[in-house]
Amino acid sequence: MTGAVATINAVAGVLVIAWPGLSALALIYLIAAWMMVMGVFQIVYAIRVRKEISNEVWIILSGILSELLGAFFFAFPGDGAISLIWLIGIYAVFFGVLLVIFAFRARKGFTA
Repeated sequence: MTGAVATINAVAGVLVIAWPGLSALALIYLIAAWMMVMGVFQIVYAIRVRKEISNEVWIILSGILSELLGAFFFAFPGDGAISLIWLIGIYAVFFGVLLVIFAFRARKGFTA
């Protein structure tokens, strides 16, 4: 089993190196499919547990948003890729600022 997985990983790596544009497109389509599947699961889940939880409308809305984003990524994969780059950048800035704040707070707490 491990040999098969290693071989598949090696072949996938060679394919990504050989065709980076096609690989990026395939990744965008994979992410789009994941969004759409998760959107369906969120909607179904919210409907099934609506008697046990409150505010299930938020889960349904998140499922609808997942469906819309997945459809957008399928229809416009280039724009979807740019969107992901922006989200990763925003996340990096936000997380970086939080780490700097944490570092100053931790330093303040450790002074003797």
